[in-house]
Amino acid sequence: MTTPAHVAIIMDGNGRWAKARGLPRVAGHRAGVEALRRTVRAAADLGISWLTVYAFSSENWSRPKSEVTDLMGLLKIFIRRDLAELHNSGVRVRIIGDRATLQPDIRCLLEEAETLTAGNESLTLVIAFNYGGRDEISRAASRLAEAVKRGELSSEEITPELFAENLDTAGIPDPDLVIRTSGEVRLSNFLPWQSAYSELVFQPCYWPDFNRDHLADALREYTGRERRFGGLATRDVAL
Repeated sequence: MTTPAHVAIIMDGNGRWAKARGLPRVAGHRAGVEALRRTVRAAADLGISWLTVYAFSSENWSRPKSEVTDLMGLLKIFIRRDLAELHNSGVRVRIIGDRATLQPDIRCLLEEAETLTAGNESLTLVIAFNYGGRDEISRAASRLAEAVKRGELSSEEITPELFAENLDTAGIPDPDLVIRTSGEVRLSNFLPWQSAYSELVFQPCYWPDFNRDHLADALREYTGRERRFGGLATRDVAL
């Protein structure tokens, strides 16, 4: 199996990393931003074409207001500080998630990142922000239902392919590999439609400690597997 074209990462464990060191949670989130910077560079070096990261889920709004404010501030710092470097490195930025409820300044930053880097081709960094998989599927279903209601589409024309075209990830290939840090072994509402046939790797390290070696280890585990997509393994077909 070759290097995966698309790797998606659930960046988990910032708070526990900070707690283990007697630090405030925001220190863990700041260290997590540094891990993201390392990972973007490593992904490009290792030949990955698409990197999707779970930056802020639609459920994260339930966290303490002070923590949400810190996370919004870190997003602004990341885009303002790193956007030029990402652009100069040929990285394209795409954002998935519901933008309708975001503050105007956040929406403008996200749009600026996408517009500036739209022509880049070395690596596409997909940031899942205010994202929840069930919410994404619900919004796609609503769009298709409205099209049927307007007479632009019949229910018989709705296929898995058409449904996928109405998701936030339209035009983005499904992830070949999903990595989650911190030792948790669940997807937590991250890309449930798109990850139907993804390989899953769960690593015990907290996200702030994640580095090139961890990514390379996950890629090696991926290459040792055989993806069948519901069919038979190659060795079984030969029997």
